[in-house]
Amino acid sequence: MEAKPRKLRVLDGVSIVLLIIATGMVFFYAPMEREMGNVQRVFYFHVAAGWVGMIGFLSAVVAGIAYLRTGNRKWDIIGMAGIEVGLVFFLINIVSGSIWAKPTWNTWWRWDPRLVTATIMELIYFAYLMLRQGIEDPDRRARFGAIYAILGSVSVPFTFLSIRIWRTIHPVVIGTNSPDAEGSFNMETKMLQTLIFGVITFSFIASSLIWHRVRLGKLQDKIEGLRMKVMS
Repeated sequence: MEAKPRKLRVLDGVSIVLLIIATGMVFFYAPMEREMGNVQRVFYFHVAAGWVGMIGFLSAVVAGIAYLRTGNRKWDIIGMAGIEVGLVFFLINIVSGSIWAKPTWNTWWRWDPRLVTATIMELIYFAYLMLRQGIEDPDRRARFGAIYAILGSVSVPFTFLSIRIWRTIHPVVIGTNSPDAEGSFNMETKMLQTLIFGVITFSFIASSLIWHRVRLGKLQDKIEGLRMKVMS
């Protein structure tokens, strides 16, 4: 593999520094929420992870369209990287949400529209990985992967809007909040600043991870190309 690019090394370093600062803001800068206490601090990384996870899924749509138009497998590698990183961050979102829910709702899980649609979306993209594993031909795998990524992306806005479409216990923290939502709260200025900083931090981390995954994907593509030549 080629030496790590200088820009990627800088991105890695910036991501680590931002994560340290964001963690400090969560525990020492943002005030403790009056009703929920310290468990509410999960919220900052919970939202940031969910947002970045969705962006990862949507980036695969752009890459999928680009691949179908050009046939260049670099777009397949980028789309794959976006989905893999998106899966990791959205799993963090789901797990952290359960940690937040336990003391707030007195249960780890409820059949709430947001929780259900989020889990379905995660499973849709896990199925994307399974689909790719079942196809040996690289070009055919890339084509099917691109189409699946485009169709599967419908689940992203559906998940995001679920708490605005249906009556739900999940709070709409950004925007108009429902008074019926359990665990809802109004953000103070320092809370909002911490949330925004967390989203920016996770965006840098995700960009770094996607770049690393693309580099690994290019190496895997070269190895697979050599294997196909030997087999033919």
